[in-house]
Amino acid sequence: QVQLVESGGGLVQAGGSLRLSCAASGVIFRIVAMGWYRPAPGKQRELVANINAGGGINYADSVKGRFTISRDNAKNAVFLQMNSLKPEDTAVYYCNSYLYTSTRDWSDYWGQGTQVTVSS
Repeated sequence: QVQLVESGGGLVQAGGSLRLSCAASGVIFRIVAMGWYRPAPGKQRELVANINAGGGINYADSVKGRFTISRDNAKNAVFLQMNSLKPEDTAVYYCNSYLYTSTRDWSDYWGQGTQVTVSS
């Protein structure tokens, strides 16, 4: 059983910063990719940033230059440094990981989400 646990959300003023953390635990053979998603109101979850096993990174255009994703492979963890936060960044941020639990079994896992609220 794999669990993803997020932390670091909170309430900040516009222009402030937060650092989100996510750690995967359980029986993990290999992580393919980890990242962060957020839903727009009434929308499906959309990619904020992700990083794959080879170090490749993707960012949503709306966060480029402001957010930085990083990982700690030894800890099965991913981080999202969020700077210059805007009210439109307000959302529940979900950690996601696509990983192998054995040499033959793989799946997509989600954390419970952490609330980020940016006041104006």
